[in-house]
Amino acid sequence: MFRASIDTVWGWASAPLRLAANRMGDVLISDRPPSPASRLSHTSEKHPRATLQELNVLRRHRELCDVVINVKGRKIFAHRVILSACSPYFRAMFTGELEESRQTEVTICDIDENAMELLIDFCYTSHIVVEESNVQPLLPAACLLQLAEIQDICCEFLKRQLDPENCLGIRAFADTHSCRELLRIADKFTQHNFQEVMESEEFLLLPVGQLVDIICSDELNVRSEEQVFNAVMAWLKYNVADRRQHLAQVLQHVRMPLLSPKFLVGTVGSDLLVRSDEACRDLVDEAKNYLLLPQERPLMQGPRTRPRKPTRRGEVLFAVGGWCSGDAIASVERFDPETADWKMVAPMSKRRCGVGVAVLNDLLYAVGGHDGQSYLNSIERYDPQTNQWSCDVAPTTSCRTSVGVAVLDGFLYAVGGQDGVQCLNHVERYDPKENKWSKVAPMTTRRLGVAVAVLGGYLYAIGGSDGQCPLNTVERYDPRQNKWCAVSPMSTRRKHLGCAVFNNFIYAVGGRDDCMELSSAERYNPHTNSWSPIVAMTSRRSGVGLAVVNGQLYAVGGFDGTAYLKTIEVYDPETNQWRLCGCMNYRRLGGGVGVMRAPQTENYMW
Repeated sequence: MFRASIDTVWGWASAPLRLAANRMGDVLISDRPPSPASRLSHTSEKHPRATLQELNVLRRHRELCDVVINVKGRKIFAHRVILSACSPYFRAMFTGELEESRQTEVTICDIDENAMELLIDFCYTSHIVVEESNVQPLLPAACLLQLAEIQDICCEFLKRQLDPENCLGIRAFADTHSCRELLRIADKFTQHNFQEVMESEEFLLLPVGQLVDIICSDELNVRSEEQVFNAVMAWLKYNVADRRQHLAQVLQHVRMPLLSPKFLVGTVGSDLLVRSDEACRDLVDEAKNYLLLPQERPLMQGPRTRPRKPTRRGEVLFAVGGWCSGDAIASVERFDPETADWKMVAPMSKRRCGVGVAVLNDLLYAVGGHDGQSYLNSIERYDPQTNQWSCDVAPTTSCRTSVGVAVLDGFLYAVGGQDGVQCLNHVERYDPKENKWSKVAPMTTRRLGVAVAVLGGYLYAIGGSDGQCPLNTVERYDPRQNKWCAVSPMSTRRKHLGCAVFNNFIYAVGGRDDCMELSSAERYNPHTNSWSPIVAMTSRRSGVGLAVVNGQLYAVGGFDGTAYLKTIEVYDPETNQWRLCGCMNYRRLGGGVGVMRAPQTENYMW
């Protein structure tokens, strides 16, 4: 009974089981109906673990071992079949025509003996401890043996060790061993923390090529271009004799036209090293012309006149409520993109699936939903500074689950949903000053599982279901006229989709169409009133949360048609790709997401 009610809320009720009837002409072994006890399928969870344990016992007793791995004089006994099953490197060695395939003792050079022993232990035990003392030899050893899982673990460990004093060393280490994801993370960390990194000894020891790679980035996080010039000159003067020849090569990546006139003339133009180099003087002259001739600036645009746009920081993502393990949940957790960690915070007072979530005045609102038994009109409000939820918010006039919620002009809007009797087109808005809800013009279409977004002073209602079938239609509310009007429809029918405004486009991802969960995504351009496709997510996601955090677009949780998801993925608009980037503590279908500034202290965290 309960399962049927929540399926009705979401609109994806499972079809009843159909038992196949005997057909005429079927050949039966017996006229007696088959007994349920006539067949019992079993897959052991203990067997793989017990087998590995016994194989490791054999290895430690040197029983049935058929190869010895010799690394710098240390002899490690093993079984070829185990090494070949775990490592593509050993498989090629032992199953090919190499000389080693016929040897009982194989010597491997250029690898750390302790790292090799740890990796062979892992092949037999599936356990390894990565720590500061072993990660540097362990990563290249894992690369050699092509143990991708250990490479990933080493990179994850190094990501957690990043700080301004070591990020350049980790960056170089990742580059040497072709760890692309670690290199990307170290690059981002260096750019975000450039003001601290430029004061480190690692920065002063950088080769010229790596220095240029860093300072040419648009995402370099600096208060002004003066900091970049000062960093470059500190690097140069650390070893003037050898580095003087590189001055013009490096200075061309300092955006001198963006310097203040006083700094350009008084500091840069008067520097003896700059004045003694003709190419550097040309760069100074170019900057002076840009500053002195504002009417000519449109003709002088280039890489050095482009302001840097560092990725924003200081925002965190909250995942609120949802459906998990057969029930609505009250749990709430917080994601910090800087640490890639999910941490639990105070739960709501009620379990809420299909909850609408939005941030108003630095407080997180959870609107309506379904608690597993009842449709809700109650509201809760979370203060991240105190880690507390309060229920002193006026309820909505209607019970609502699968409701869309957004903030426009200082008001909180609740759009559509269903109340247990019908699909709604009602729209109401909350005034936090008066703690009061009031109705505004209804939508032209009833919508549950609707996504809402605010762009250009308008409120958009996107997709959803009219109670019968998913919708691709979109309508827009103008608060000045208190009126809804249709805009261009999506290319795909979507209910329980995720949407967010990103780079002045409305992104709509996932959801469910007439028959299945979706991974596809598209975006709306308000200037052309048109939708265009973007690359699909890595997973199908219905009931997905979508949010922009620190300038990046995240898809959170959902249902893939088989399982409730706790994975999240992030979209890169430059490469038009999604990539997985961690997991929540809870699987969440129909949870809400909200983005807030990070609290000033961490003492409230559980």
